[in-house]
Amino acid sequence: MDRPNYITPAGYAALRQEYEALFAVERPKLVDTIAWAAGNGDRSENGDYIYGRKRLREIDRRLGWLSKRMKAAKVIDPARQEDRSKVWFGATVTIADEDDNERVLTLVGDDEADAGQGRVGWNAPLVRALRGAAIGDLRRVVLPAGEREYEVIAITYPTE
Repeated sequence: MDRPNYITPAGYAALRQEYEALFAVERPKLVDTIAWAAGNGDRSENGDYIYGRKRLREIDRRLGWLSKRMKAAKVIDPARQEDRSKVWFGATVTIADEDDNERVLTLVGDDEADAGQGRVGWNAPLVRALRGAAIGDLRRVVLPAGEREYEVIAITYPTE
């Protein structure tokens, strides 16, 4: 990876929880089902066996991906951000566009981004444009819908 995989403690815990659930619960159950299905004879028309093997490959692929993401993760607690006057990782930012439409965004790791909840990934174009901005700064960003200019209205960070 050419960029660090920044992530909040809650985001890392969610990745870890998914990994542990797949590895300790779902995968062993599936292995038991596959072993049972294999013991039933003809595997070529055995739906439990065929689906089980396919699902096992999906789980193993997901476990590998989660393992790589956790290994590359750099956990940063936004509550410990020293410079709270500027937009950095973990900030909750209120921005306004040229039409005075306000949006509230929380800058999180790419693995925990959820635009519908206002959680935008650290490497998203809008967030890259906002990095290091202070209240009152104007930032221009090129989005798929065209170029827009945003003003930073407020910056907050979680408390410890």
